[in-house]
Formats: sequence, C-alpha cells, structure tokens
Amino acid sequence: MYKLFKNIAPALLALVFAAACENKLEIQPTQSIDETNALSTSQDVQVTLTGAYAGLGDGDVLGGGIQYTAELVGDNGEAIFNGTFSTLDEIWNKAITTRNAVVRDIWLDSYNTINRANNVLSALDVVKDGTREVVEGEARFIRGITYFSLINLFAKTWGDGDNNANPGIPLVTTPTRSITEEDSRPRASVQAIYTQILEDLTKAEALLPATDAGDDASRATRIAASAILSRVYLMQGNYALARDAANRVIAAGARTLEDSFEDVFATGGESNEIIFRLAVSDQAGVNNMNTFYAPVAAQGRGDIYVTNKHLALYEANDVRADFFTEEAGLPYTNKFSDQFGDVLVVRLAEMYLTRAECNQRLGTSTGATAAADVNRIRARAGLGALGTVNLAAILKERKLELAFEGNQLDDVKRTKTSVGALPFNDNKLVLPIPQRELDTNKNLAQNPGYN
Repeated sequence: MYKLFKNIAPALLALVFAAACENKLEIQPTQSIDETNALSTSQDVQVTLTGAYAGLGDGDVLGGGIQYTAELVGDNGEAIFNGTFSTLDEIWNKAITTRNAVVRDIWLDSYNTINRANNVLSALDVVKDGTREVVEGEARFIRGITYFSLINLFAKTWGDGDNNANPGIPLVTTPTRSITEEDSRPRASVQAIYTQILEDLTKAEALLPATDAGDDASRATRIAASAILSRVYLMQGNYALARDAANRVIAAGARTLEDSFEDVFATGGESNEIIFRLAVSDQAGVNNMNTFYAPVAAQGRGDIYVTNKHLALYEANDVRADFFTEEAGLPYTNKFSDQFGDVLVVRLAEMYLTRAECNQRLGTSTGATAAADVNRIRARAGLGALGTVNLAAILKERKLELAFEGNQLDDVKRTKTSVGALPFNDNKLVLPIPQRELDTNKNLAQNPGYN
C-alpha cells in the first residue's frame, strides 16, 4: 500500500499545485499577485510547507549533500573519493576553495529551505484551526534541523572557544521576499544559532503529533523532533538532556529495531526503525547518497568506496562487516543501494547508542543501563554481549552502526578527536563561507584559513 502511495503522491501533489494555480489565475496573472496575497489561504500555506519539505530533501541539503560532505570532511582514511568531481575531491582532501560549488549549493539551498519555512511561519494566522499547531511544528522542525546542519559545517564547533563570540551563520527568521540592505546580515554567534535551533525543535516537539498520519516517517513528528534534539544536546555536551530526549523517543514505542541489520536498508527507507526520512520516488526527490556511495550496478556512480582500514574495525561474526558489495575489486557500502530508496535522516539505533553514551558519561541508567543498550545493538549485529562497557566501546559501536550515514564529522568534533594529523578544531574541518556570499554581502566575514 505504501509503495502505491509513494508512487502516486507526487502526481496528486502536482494536481494540488495545478488546482491552486488555476484558481489564482482566474483572478489575475500570477506575476501580478502581490506578495501579501501569495499566502492568503490555508491551502497556500500547506503548499508552501510541502515546498519546505522538498527543499529539505534537495540533493544539496539532506537529500545527501550535507551527509556526504560531513563524511568526506571527517574521513580519516576509511573511505576514498575516487570520482571525477573536483569539488568533492577538494572536500575529501580538506583543501576546499571558497568557490567550491558543492559548498555554495549547500549554503544556498539550505537558506532557500529556511526561507520556505519562514514563509509558512509568517502566515500561520490563515491556517485552519485544528491544523495550525501541526503546521507550525513542521515548519519549526524543518528550520531547526537545517540550521543545525549548517552551523556544524560552517562554524567552529560548540565549546571551541567562546560560543557568544565565535561567528556562526546569518540568522534569518522572517521571510526574504526581496533583496535589500537589510538582508545583508552579518553572522550571528554560535550561541545565537543554537538558541534558535533549540527554540524551534523544543516548540516542534510540543506541537507535533506522536506519529504522522501515514506513520511512514516522511513528515516531522514529536519523536523526530526529540531525536534531533538529542543530537543537538549531545553536540553541546549536555548529556542529561541528550539522554532524556533519546529516552523519550525509545519510550514512545512508535519505532522498533529491525531484527536484521540488513532489513533497515533493504526496504527502500520504509523500515519501522527509521524515525525521520526524506521521500524519494521515480517521479520526485533525490538520494545523493546512492549517487555517490553506491556502485554502478546499484545505479550509483561508485565514487566513494570503503577501505580496509574501516573493514578491519569489525569483530569476527559481525554481520555489519558483510554489508558491503565488491565491484571492480573495490568494496562499497550497501546502505544506499536502492536508487529510489528514501534518504534516512535519523533512526532508532542511534537513540539507543546516544542513551548508552550519556548514561555511561553520567553514571546513570535512565531507561536502561549503558551495557544493556550497547548489547542490544551488538546482539543484532551477531555479536556477544560485553560484560563491562566503557566509553570507548560505546563510541566504537556508534561508529560501526552509523558508518557513512552523515554523523562522522559531528562525532569527531564533539569527542575532540582528530582527522589524521588535523585536530578537531582545525580550520580545514570547517567549510568556507562561499565566495558568492562574500561578494554580495559585505557584512559577512570569512572563516579563518581561507583567503
């Protein structure tokens, strides 16, 4: 049933857009509609919200661009970029130029997504009663997760110096409908961006339903907001709140671990373990993780393959060590083998590992002991239980379980480890502000280490 919905939904959405446009055209040409009328009905806002989801799933945002960039910047010889795109080669080699098109498009398309969310939030008063809170929650979720993704790529990590003094990224919370001097915003502080992220996600958690109407994880829900909140708190080293947010997701019971590790990725993103995903079909959406990580036989480019350094980390009998395909003598992860598979953003296994890490750091056992949570993940991987658990063991399980899913750079920075000879706070592990932005906004300052 869901497969059918997945295929026809874009067509139905197109009809909604067409109907909305037809009604508008009966009044006056769209190019003549004043901006104050563009979001004049509840339907207008719903269509704009759908556009915000589409922006979030853009191939340069969470449709893969943010994830593979974080993986390549944070890579320490466990993957190799072997493709022909100089932009990705720069990222993998930590030799990024200010005119890198991938970096530029992550910035542009992310702010486009934020602007769509801002448009929705600016017109809540016209949304029908009964749906207004959910619409606000979804827009805040989209804005919050987008800002979180951007701040982790373009600014010093939380706690690396003074969060109130360190420049973050421009903070925009109102719609940008024309370009004026007021839109040339300077970079807000890292603290200010995190404050906005937490406000958005906290409100989203309070406003959203426990699950979406189709229960397919393609819309923001309460547990999705809780899951991303757990990531934010973990990045800040606020282990009690990270633990509690992860525990709320687990305790809700809306998602369950798959019995088989393979089944998480073998169902095109429809696994009940996935808390939030971005939908892809043969008509709409893109999965750029498939594009770059999958071999040619799986409709990918085969540009990023895995090295023996990574494969050597798995214990004997770990089923995750077999979740690779060899093509032309090179191993590729099977996590992104479905060309039309949805892009997973966060899944339940991460919540167990976050809860385990935080309980271990704090000496608590909220929800379960750290050992119980880690051993739950190990058991699915075909491994025996650990009698005693330490922080290193938990972080290793996290690394292997979530490998190549977009968490690498965040985990390097928050645990203050290194990438080869580069310490966690090296300038090369922060993306440059795109030159296009510096050329058009003289209030922006470049990150250290870039000319």
